[in-house]
Amino acid sequence: MSDETPEAQETPSFGEALAELETILRRIESEETDIDALATELGRAAELLELARGKIRKVDAEVTQIVQRLEEDEA
Repeated sequence: MSDETPEAQETPSFGEALAELETILRRIESEETDIDALATELGRAAELLELARGKIRKVDAEVTQIVQRLEEDEA
């Protein structure tokens, strides 16, 4: 087990972010999350969603650039 706080850890990969989001969702849906911790859980979920969306936007831009280069090469 790591002694690092979540803020001190490296940014999770897309897959890790999704897995953590699923874990948070399961805890909330199964009512495992104490009402006092709910805001913290939802805050972390929001951070993970923002991270995942950012990664999707970045990959989308990279794919668009690759497709444009391929189309230019064909022309």
